Amino acid sequence: MIGEFELIRRYLRPLASDSPGALALTDDAALLTPPPGRDIVITTDAMVAGVHFLPDDPPDLVARKLLRVNLSDLAAMGAAPIGYLVAASWPQDIGRGNDEDWFAGFAAGLAADQAEFAVTLVGGDTTRTPGPMTLSLTAVGSVPSGRCLRRSTARAGDLLFVSGSIGDGALGLAVLRGELSGLSPEHAADLADRYRLPRPRLALGQRLLAGGLASAALDVSDGLVADLGHIAETSGLAARLEAAAVPLSQAAQAVLAAEPARLRQVLTGGDDYELLFTARPEQAAALAALSEELGLPLTKVGEMAAGQGVSVREASGAEMALDSAGWTHF
Repeated sequence: MIGEFELIRRYLRPLASDSPGALALTDDAALLTPPPGRDIVITTDAMVAGVHFLPDDPPDLVARKLLRVNLSDLAAMGAAPIGYLVAASWPQDIGRGNDEDWFAGFAAGLAADQAEFAVTLVGGDTTRTPGPMTLSLTAVGSVPSGRCLRRSTARAGDLLFVSGSIGDGALGLAVLRGELSGLSPEHAADLADRYRLPRPRLALGQRLLAGGLASAALDVSDGLVADLGHIAETSGLAARLEAAAVPLSQAAQAVLAAEPARLRQVLTGGDDYELLFTARPEQAAALAALSEELGLPLTKVGEMAAGQGVSVREASGAEMALDSAGWTHF
């Protein structure tokens, strides 16, 4: 069985080689200095096997999802990533015999995304657990001093926009659980990929902040309706969502063509990690230009108004009744 310090030396220390402040993972903590004129942004998310990922998911994809869901939080604030820390509680059987391959795959996944998102490991912790695998990652980023995107700053009359497509994460989990049938192999693979490998919208978040294009923002993790509710509540406003305007991938459209009732799952299922943001109507043209520049759809899906709560309107104009707004742990 590989020991803790050999695990760190062999698999984790190479991930910290580009960060002098990581001190080669040989000390009790890391040293980070904010870039001049910028504030530090810090976020933490945890993932538990059987709750946030499937126990048989490939280790490289588990690692990449762990990093990406945290980078998505940075994107929602308009932040640029700097580094991250990982705290991993491994089950007793990981690291015994050939299972060392799991460590190697996990580290390889982090290395791949470090290269893609220009971020590096700066520290963390490793432990054993008799329970399910539990992974926690803390991401560190920066924004211009005194500025960031927040949930609580929407205004009445703002338009609601969402990036990319919605519902693929929830439908991808259904695919992996064997709950969806009749899909083409290509559509099934696309949905599963969206569940396992989120796309943090870092470039979008930074451009929204730099251009003053968004008045409020967050990432869609718990479900579109639930997360819209967070903007509405913290901003002291009502949110009106047009269900027919919510952007869908071709794979999601195929699912809904066969099972229209799954629209509620699309709106509340979560795991999308797209950005949901509000903007003044006069920013619509600038957002259209940004969408074209980034090659990323930015779709108007509703508006903010005086009042409270979230209403979802169907194409007929009737209000949609939802049993749940989205995912919650408690």
